[in-house]
Amino acid sequence: MTDAPALRDIPFTDASGDARTLASYGDGVVLVVNVASKCGLTPQYGALEELQRTYGERGLTVVGFPCNQFMGQEPGGMDEILDYCATTWGVSFPINDKIRVNGSHAAPLYKALKKNKDGLGLAGPVAWNFEKFVVLPDGSVRRFRPNVTPDDPAITALIEEHLPR
Repeated sequence: MTDAPALRDIPFTDASGDARTLASYGDGVVLVVNVASKCGLTPQYGALEELQRTYGERGLTVVGFPCNQFMGQEPGGMDEILDYCATTWGVSFPINDKIRVNGSHAAPLYKALKKNKDGLGLAGPVAWNFEKFVVLPDGSVRRFRPNVTPDDPAITALIEEHLPR
């Protein structure tokens, strides 16, 4: 029996088509989010970018994964998505290739992330766009559902606690 790869070592494809892992972003805190451009929660891009600007130099990387599984709210191609993120929200954090987060064809990274429970003790499928997974330096994960905004004190305190001063 072989061990499953550590969460930080699970490969995925970036927007340029290159293989990446969460480890490629260093050993700090990584905030993984499934994003969409045509969702009522899309303004969370602004708060995600603010987190990246505030904590990036200390070791936080926000990592976005476009996903079109929720009412077709991310229908565009990668060039369109990247342009939208940059021009509308000033996104500087990595936006990776479009993926599936639920179902039998879910990306391996999300298959692993979904095993983690949220604050209510619930694991399982991603509920909607902008579900957040805070991957801590030790590889543990804290899960926040879409209605929890990126600037929620529970998220910012967790980031603060696990980054160097």
